[in-house]
Amino acid sequence: MGLFKRNPFGHILFIKKWLIRIFGVITHRRYRGFNELHIEGSEIIKSLPDKNVLFISNHQTYFADVVAMFHVFNASLSGRQDHIRNVGYLWQPKLNIYYVAASETMKAGLLPRILAYVGAITVERTWRSGGKDVTEKRDVNPNDTENIKMALNDGWVITFPQGTTKSFKPVRKGTAHIIKQHKPIVVPIVIDGFRRSFDKKGLRVKKKNILQSFIIKEPLQIDYNHESVEQIVEKIEYAIEQHPSFLKVIPAEEIEEQERLNKLRQWQVEKEE
Repeated sequence: MGLFKRNPFGHILFIKKWLIRIFGVITHRRYRGFNELHIEGSEIIKSLPDKNVLFISNHQTYFADVVAMFHVFNASLSGRQDHIRNVGYLWQPKLNIYYVAASETMKAGLLPRILAYVGAITVERTWRSGGKDVTEKRDVNPNDTENIKMALNDGWVITFPQGTTKSFKPVRKGTAHIIKQHKPIVVPIVIDGFRRSFDKKGLRVKKKNILQSFIIKEPLQIDYNHESVEQIVEKIEYAIEQHPSFLKVIPAEEIEEQERLNKLRQWQVEKEE
């Protein structure tokens, strides 16, 4: 790789590689140390092509979710099976991983601007501005969709189709339009425990010894030509477990089992230390 080789967005890959290495080392203990990340489905990551892959996920924090994905993806590609032990997997990271993020979020301070260099595709949210929902939706910026197309043509793209960290909010139709237009392989991911572990931005550890989960599912079966946008939206909602039908009363025995697993995880972490 040439020292000044750039990706389609003009970012120098040598700088991007070192940013991933540095931030990877700094954040590693947030998922294996202070907390323990339970991973399922690493073998799916290894089977994916190098480009035109779209990861869809529920969203719990601004940054911790994406950082975990960089860890899990690179660990899986380096041969680790459902774990991120030994951060050496980041020495030669996959450099064509991108993530969709709101422009206002990535401009809010120096650290977000640095993190944007790692792979952010910034978009203007049509339904939200200044941290508040707007009644009159703005037109979609054509440059935003073009940038997502460029990223898919170059590699993997992570998106959070609800566009918010609040649970069970509607999936935005824009994601379904992207799927129909560009026909990527769509891989669902379901995360949990991040909201309890970190603050809303995902920069500060709020609580330790939390059982975090990161479940990678098989790619969705989609008929790109015949399924409607609404059908794809519903399929996404079920895949990332954010469909309204998931809003139900949790049985007491399930809550007790979750508490038991959390205590077990805490004991295992203390034992390793």
